Amino acid sequence: LSFYAATKRSNEVMAHAYSHLFKIPVTGLRFFTVYGPWGRPDMALFKFTKAILEDQPIDIYNNGKMKRDFTYIDDIVEGVAKAGKSPPSISLGASEDSSDKSPVAPYRIYNIGNSAPVDLMDYVHAIEKALNKKAVYVMLPLQPGDVPATYADTTALQQDFSYCPQTSVADGVARFVAWYRDFYNV
Repeated sequence: LSFYAATKRSNEVMAHAYSHLFKIPVTGLRFFTVYGPWGRPDMALFKFTKAILEDQPIDIYNNGKMKRDFTYIDDIVEGVAKAGKSPPSISLGASEDSSDKSPVAPYRIYNIGNSAPVDLMDYVHAIEKALNKKAVYVMLPLQPGDVPATYADTTALQQDFSYCPQTSVADGVARFVAWYRDFYNV
């Protein structure tokens, strides 16, 4: 029900059609709430860290009742590397309406995430702990088109490539904060 989700799904449908028509192996990867050094400055971890350090309030949507499958960049890279080692083949026995593999095309979709949704407020508390500083919260309602929770079912990636993310949110946030302080000299 969001434009973001619709564009992601339309990409997968077009990739499947292309794979079918030209028999080109296609592996699609769905990333779940990636965070870490060198990430996008418009994402929550960057925005929250910067705001807390500058004594500015942070916006907390859905009054903090959000869950995200926060996945540290090193675990994402591991999943990408593993999924890239073996191109997909036509999946005989797959159903026609399967969204992650195909009976007519060399096509496969994998979720890359932590498979362990974390409460947004626990994530914020991990940032506060790593910064050794409390945040000022501005509690807001759920934004239109947003969802209260995301979760990566990584069963296929685990079965096909023994994928197993290793980085806890506390460790990943602490690594990010150390990088941030060093990079921005704060």
